[in-house]
Amino acid sequence: MSFRLTRRALLGAAATTVTAATMAACSSPSATPSSGGSTTSGAAAGGTLTVYNAQHESLTQEWIDGFTKATGIKVEVRQGSDTEMANQLVAEGDKSPADVFLTENSPAMTIVENAGLFAPVNDEILSQVPEQYRPTTGAWTGIAARSTVFVYNTDKLNESTLPTSIMDLAKPEWKGRWAASPSGADFQAIVSAILQLKGEDETLAWLKAMKQNSTAIKGNSAVMKAVNAGEFEGGVIYHYYYFGDQAKGGQNSAKVNLHYFGNSDPGAFVSVSGGGVLKSSKNADAAQQFLAHITAKAGQTVLKDGTSFEYPVASEVAANAKLKPLSELGAPKIDPATLNSPKVVELMQSAGLL
Repeated sequence: MSFRLTRRALLGAAATTVTAATMAACSSPSATPSSGGSTTSGAAAGGTLTVYNAQHESLTQEWIDGFTKATGIKVEVRQGSDTEMANQLVAEGDKSPADVFLTENSPAMTIVENAGLFAPVNDEILSQVPEQYRPTTGAWTGIAARSTVFVYNTDKLNESTLPTSIMDLAKPEWKGRWAASPSGADFQAIVSAILQLKGEDETLAWLKAMKQNSTAIKGNSAVMKAVNAGEFEGGVIYHYYYFGDQAKGGQNSAKVNLHYFGNSDPGAFVSVSGGGVLKSSKNADAAQQFLAHITAKAGQTVLKDGTSFEYPVASEVAANAKLKPLSELGAPKIDPATLNSPKVVELMQSAGLL
């Protein structure tokens, strides 16, 4: 992620001006759209589409470049983190300049959806995304996904000594042996899955045990680096940090491997990255076109062939060949619209993790 959330942002008090905008290059104004739809919206006629982006900047820029090349529509990006940007949108309400909101994890999407700020996603777009990767409400859609994993040091653990469930990490025998990044939206999304699957009491008990058993490190990459260095036996992260480091030479992942919990365990949670159109958008047609582009084959192929190592979720595009297929992850079935980010923050504060 670009940066980690502050305590203030997590409490929803961040209603400040977002990062200065950057403009995507505009080319081929007369090009045909890659995924259907008209280019005669206000944005195409001379306005600019504004995207509040909490996804990786480089990934979103690839999507923007392809969209602008295909449609001639200019796109302005305002960058932030999941919960921070969601709270920004809620604070701005119907006065927000945003047309589109993109996140890394879905709980931030539910914050905006519950505030009634999203316009329904067009059926054309929803038809490109399988039901398990979008909310039942149709208020937004999945655009990518990432899998929860237990990264472990291969000198210290092997397959016979790995935890069977993420819930096992609360047991006394795991005290001092693992790390995580509890202040980040990535980890909080994982906790939201535990809450959905195990309920409030069991989730709070797990979090309190985590406070005693684990070490908090800022950032998933730093967690993996520490495990690689032998400072900890394992850690909870998302899969793509490992593959991204491997692609760069494996400096921080040479002595680690990934354990997929599977079996519908909370630790097998697949977090859906979301995209939605703001109800207050003045460029609604162009905003829907942008989501259509991301979820169409061209946009999803950026995930397959690019350097993000996130999973495509739409238009039947297969994942990067280096990744374990989504169909083999054994992820629990969770409706992304039911994930409760504010409650997760409350529980993590009660446990002393935030």
